[in-house]
Amino acid sequence: MRFKFTPEQEAFRQELREFLRVEVPRVQQQDGFSKEFSKKLAAKGWIGLAWPKEYGGQGLGPIEQMIYTEEMILHDAPRGYHFVAERQVGPSIIRHGTEEQKREWIPKIINADVSFALGLSEPNAGSDLANVQTRAERDGDEYVVNGQKIWTSNAHLCDHIWLVVRTDPNAPKHRGISCLIADLRAPGVTIQPLYDMTGGHHFNQVFFENVRVPVSRRVGEENQGWYILAEHLDFERSGIERLVELERHFWDVVELARRRAREGTLPPPLRHRIAELAIELEVGRLLCYRVAWLQSTGRVPNAEASMAKVFGTEWSQRVTQAAMNLLQLNGAAWREGEFGGTAARLYLHAVSRTIAAGTSEIQRNIIATRGLGLPRS
Repeated sequence: MRFKFTPEQEAFRQELREFLRVEVPRVQQQDGFSKEFSKKLAAKGWIGLAWPKEYGGQGLGPIEQMIYTEEMILHDAPRGYHFVAERQVGPSIIRHGTEEQKREWIPKIINADVSFALGLSEPNAGSDLANVQTRAERDGDEYVVNGQKIWTSNAHLCDHIWLVVRTDPNAPKHRGISCLIADLRAPGVTIQPLYDMTGGHHFNQVFFENVRVPVSRRVGEENQGWYILAEHLDFERSGIERLVELERHFWDVVELARRRAREGTLPPPLRHRIAELAIELEVGRLLCYRVAWLQSTGRVPNAEASMAKVFGTEWSQRVTQAAMNLLQLNGAAWREGEFGGTAARLYLHAVSRTIAAGTSEIQRNIIATRGLGLPRS
């Protein structure tokens, strides 16, 4: 089998590259967020480009969506404002929302009028999201939400939150869960920053105290949210971003290794390790495109999404480890050194990659049970 893109797909990639080469250096951003840049993408019709034309999308396929995402990341485009809405919220609404919800929210996402955070994890509900305790009690045409979310990425910069809540506390663990769209500016919402070990403010705690959410903003049937959530996580885990976010750093490592080899100071084992990482990069890329191909056939990848996720996140950790081995003591430099402190920050940040969006252990269980048909015990 020879894997190649169509001429139209190659032309689309070149168009993206030219646009990004010109526009990315011009844009003002905050931690990867720029509504101005998202608006420029919207004007090109590139947000939701794989979504149905009847809702404002371009009707292209998942392969084109993957090409678009890959180029955005490789060019370090500030896609944060629309990214979660495009990757997870929009597809979930298209598949499970009412016609009214599709007409309301899909154009807003496509036009970069709204941004979303994900309200999934809680202090006692991380990889085991069925353990969510944030309550939503029905009061007429509204839900009254009380509880706490944690590790909520970019909630301090977003307008809305995709909120997973428990609507039936007496139901079995995987039942009684619903999905709501809540306003992060609503009365009763409190956002507190969480700083990671690099000193960055990316995560937040979000507290809900008698926050009212219209029932019309529940996506899917009441108490059936687990099934939406499981699919929602497949959208998150199947992306190519976890692999290519470290690709530029990897090629910097390769270039430094070449210089060391010319100087005769590159240890042979490290040379072999870097060669292995180059091969693994291409393997990981093919795993991601396999997910896109399955989506193009109308299937929802599950085990395949977990394969792409676990491989990509573990590869990123191996890359940052190789960079630190290559730099040795200089790798610990926070602002000086070969990569200006980038290696140290990426090494620390990579620790969370096999935890966020479901641990590697969870992913391997999914691969074993849903992919290989192995028994649970």
